[in-house]
Amino acid sequence: MTRNSSARRRRRAAPSRFERAGRRAAALQRPRVVLALVLVLGLVSVMLLDGYLRAEVLGDHRVRTDAAYDKVPQRILDGGPILTSTDGSMRTQSVPKKTIVLTFDDGPDATYTEKVLKILADNDVHGTFFLVGSMIARHPGIVKDMVGQGNEVGLHTFTHVDLSYQSDARVKRELTQTQLALAGAAGITTKLVRAPYSSEASAIDNYSWPVYKKLGAMGYTSVFVDTDSDDWKKPGVSKIVQWATPKKNKGASVLFHDAGGNRDQTLKALPKYIKKMKAKGYTFTTVSGAMAKSSARGGSAQNGSAQDSGAQAGRTQDAGTQPGGAQRSGQVPGGAAAPQGTPPSSGTNAPGGGAQNVDQAAHSEATGTTLYEGKALIVAVAIAEWTVPTLAVFLAVVGVAVMARFAMMLVLARRHYRQRNKRRFSWGPPVTGPVSVIVPAYNEKECIANTLNSLAQSTHPIEIIVVDDGSTDGTKEIAESLGLPNVRVIRQENAGKPAALNNGVRNASYDIVVMMDGDTVFEPDTVRQLVQPFAASEIGAVAGNAKVGNRNTVIGAWQHIEYVMGFNLDRRMYDLLRCMPTIPGAIGAFRRQAVLEVGGMSEDTLAEDTDITVAMHRAGWRVVYQEHARAWTEAPASLKQLWSQRYRWSYGTMQALWKHRKSLVDKGPSGRFGRVGMPLVVLFQIVTPVFAPLIDLFTVYSMIFVDFKASLLAWLAVLGIQLVCAAYAFRLDGERYRYLWMLPLQQIAYRQMMYLVLIHSSITALTGGRLRWQKLKRTGEVGTPTGVGR
Repeated sequence: MTRNSSARRRRRAAPSRFERAGRRAAALQRPRVVLALVLVLGLVSVMLLDGYLRAEVLGDHRVRTDAAYDKVPQRILDGGPILTSTDGSMRTQSVPKKTIVLTFDDGPDATYTEKVLKILADNDVHGTFFLVGSMIARHPGIVKDMVGQGNEVGLHTFTHVDLSYQSDARVKRELTQTQLALAGAAGITTKLVRAPYSSEASAIDNYSWPVYKKLGAMGYTSVFVDTDSDDWKKPGVSKIVQWATPKKNKGASVLFHDAGGNRDQTLKALPKYIKKMKAKGYTFTTVSGAMAKSSARGGSAQNGSAQDSGAQAGRTQDAGTQPGGAQRSGQVPGGAAAPQGTPPSSGTNAPGGGAQNVDQAAHSEATGTTLYEGKALIVAVAIAEWTVPTLAVFLAVVGVAVMARFAMMLVLARRHYRQRNKRRFSWGPPVTGPVSVIVPAYNEKECIANTLNSLAQSTHPIEIIVVDDGSTDGTKEIAESLGLPNVRVIRQENAGKPAALNNGVRNASYDIVVMMDGDTVFEPDTVRQLVQPFAASEIGAVAGNAKVGNRNTVIGAWQHIEYVMGFNLDRRMYDLLRCMPTIPGAIGAFRRQAVLEVGGMSEDTLAEDTDITVAMHRAGWRVVYQEHARAWTEAPASLKQLWSQRYRWSYGTMQALWKHRKSLVDKGPSGRFGRVGMPLVVLFQIVTPVFAPLIDLFTVYSMIFVDFKASLLAWLAVLGIQLVCAAYAFRLDGERYRYLWMLPLQQIAYRQMMYLVLIHSSITALTGGRLRWQKLKRTGEVGTPTGVGR
């Protein structure tokens, strides 16, 4: 092995200080990226859970009607409302004579269930509540009070679906999840179940019968009704009482609703009904109480029992279903027993280990994983119930603010254009004196020749100072070899762009300095246009109009739209408000005196252009925008480079705003920026973009799970507003509209990337991370302005 090869190997083994810093920075970013992904995943999970609770996600609103029932045994159709399984044999049981089992469906409800419970307590009556799992999870306190009051509870599935349409796995999941919710809310499980859209036993059909058999095999007791109050129809108090009254002193399982709509009539009818039935000698109990009472009397009834209600008479619907027609309820064949969804085999285990109340014999104490998973479900639902509505309100406010900003931008941009393009408009006497142009350059061999050749064509007298910041690719040699007049090349050790600019300012010969990037190309008239505002003595700095030169690629076109619409339209607005936040590094001019007054270009932040601009405001100088001074810059040509650049911009902007936060309480121009410019930048360049992906996430969610057409129309309406703003911005800048066809794709792909960059930057800032200056790879494809395709 030669000595040269050994030397190269040793050099690779000893990375430079900047390489080591870069590796440390990359290592610091990885956990922050993971954190960002975890936050996004958590939010998506919360949204999906909330949607599942509202039956938007995996919701199934089908209801089976008028199905055949010839495969259902006649003894079941003619039997009582309580269906159990013994040794694989399905049996029905009737409610004893002069006994009422008050049952309530579709709860718990925050408005009505507690009032129903109070009525029952006032009348010393217990009821059986068939609860929807998603509602249990939302209102666990009500369920706990319900059970504590001595009432019995049963399952009404988790999302209120017709089980006759569902797979075995879905049936199992509906019951398991409802048991978990019940365990988390009240610390119990139950063996009672009432299928949604079921009614009398006589309404069992060929599709629901297999489901009930499998429910029985899993240990569940299915409960139907004998008498339906039809309170969901809101027929009036007297009708509800009349329809709920059994005939001929028969016992009955009576159906009311404590949720699912307006239940004011139910609340008025219920106490009257209880008093009426007590006066007729009836007693009230729960399903378990009725079963115990019937068993004590040897009252297992089958076929034509005393409780025969007729093969097809009086079928009912759950609250919220459309009236008319028999409802054949039930579910698709039920699956194998679920470990958590399977009810207790007997009702001997009282919660807390106490004696079992006969009225709650169907309950068992929840223990082990069932209990803890149930509590976790309750907590998760509480988080979703709070998070999603809060975010929805917040995002609505953000949306209104964004629309208001669009309106304000359009109004102020139009005023700015009309003001600055009047024939009589003048900044003052023409500025004709020579100025210094500072070109910081670090490894710009691809671009430096184009940059300097464009400056050589300037119609305004200039001196050109190239500050080579320790380039290793021959940038200095290329600049010197051009032999251009009035060009000075200053060599310094690599110290970063701010240090290079400060070196240039110190060596400048004239009172006005123009700063540009080493990859930027000026038009012949750019410098002349850029320095004219200095005719006004209060102006300390001027922002030029940066254009994307390599705009004929997809990524370039996206950035072109962003530059014209986002940056330049914004600058018109900020100019009139006198709170310009950033002079672009690609083209800006300063009074040399003003730069020195504020301490030069600071190395405190990665956005030295924003930092110096805010510092100028705080020093009392006015900063303006000169739209006619155009510079053509080479934008990042790959997604990786774009991410790197925007990450640095975003993070640097946050650093600069934090550095100058005291401007919020300053007076004069500094206070104006602090109380006008800074809030606008924070709101619309940080806060809004950070939360904007949530708006898109909600939109996608709505398209998939709620209303595709309405959501799509809303998205298209917002896109239309953005298209109008972009078209107007293009018109003001004299740009061709042909690039606007890329706007929809920009909103779908490019904008999301920019949002992620900002979120990444925000997490880095909040966690105290630091970034180093990053050099982008250049191609030198942006030549003289006449060569730029527009």
